[in-house]
Amino acid sequence: MVNSTENSPLGRITIFAASANGRLAEDVATRLGITLGESETGKFSDGETKVIIGDTVRGSDVYIIQSTCPPVNDNLMELLVMLDAMRRSSAGRITAVIPYFGYARQDRRARAHDPISAKLVADMITSAGASRILTMDLHAPQIQGFFNIPMDHLRGSHIFVDYYKNKKNLGDMSEVVVVSPDFGSVARCKKFAEELNVPLAIVDKRRLDDKTSEIDHFIGDVSGKHAILLDDVLATGGSLCNASDIVMKNGAKSVSACVTHPILCGDAVKIIQSSPIDELVVLDTIELVPEKKLDKIKVLSIARYLSEAINCIHTNQSIGDIFDKTKGKLGTMPY
Repeated sequence: MVNSTENSPLGRITIFAASANGRLAEDVATRLGITLGESETGKFSDGETKVIIGDTVRGSDVYIIQSTCPPVNDNLMELLVMLDAMRRSSAGRITAVIPYFGYARQDRRARAHDPISAKLVADMITSAGASRILTMDLHAPQIQGFFNIPMDHLRGSHIFVDYYKNKKNLGDMSEVVVVSPDFGSVARCKKFAEELNVPLAIVDKRRLDDKTSEIDHFIGDVSGKHAILLDDVLATGGSLCNASDIVMKNGAKSVSACVTHPILCGDAVKIIQSSPIDELVVLDTIELVPEKKLDKIKVLSIARYLSEAINCIHTNQSIGDIFDKTKGKLGTMPY
């Protein structure tokens, strides 16, 4: 991609990688035709976050790529310190590129005296120096309103749609049905099903606590069909795998799943391995360590998506056009 500055009031694009998304940041920079900015992150002897910026950023259009995934607090603090460093170094504009936004599940007061941690984190990121936010599949879309700075919210389902439309063993999609693993995901799954032009089914889940849930009802028809579960976050894996069990019990021919953010904490890998899910497709918003990689887990890159979005922001173009097939801007994404 040619780094054009004709339509931008700012100078050059500079991409910096914090420790959570090093590989992704390198790929994004390569696709933009630039090299990563020089930086170093680590810890002082007392455990405090240490950040060293090796490049001049004065007047630059700076993008810091960092998911606030586990270890959440360490990664969040690293992002805040790096934002502060860029602000104090007179960067022209600072965009926090947060593929996975942690604390998003604490978006309201579910009980008396609960904090709204998502709002607190939004305020911290803004105060630290962010001029703009670029993120993907917020667990609670209303978090966009927690920021008083511009935010671009990307949808991971676009990538999944391209993947499944080109998947050979699904044929003409006439035997495919999208399944929402709970009522909270219905809107997301409905849009996904519409883009694939297939029916929608719904699993009615009741959450017992942070780690466990139970299935109340199943709505829809999956008999003899290839079922595709869609969710935004995969933490312990319990909900997704329980939903896959229900789908198979209701006569599905097969079940696969796609998830934007593969946190995979606790025994999630073992639970997925023993589940009826044939294939779990995830995005690299969170980098999988070797011990979390399974043969049934397929990772799709968001690097091209992010690089297109960053280029659009830099040159004042519409991000909404990235996946407009009629304009042929992105086309079929390579994997």
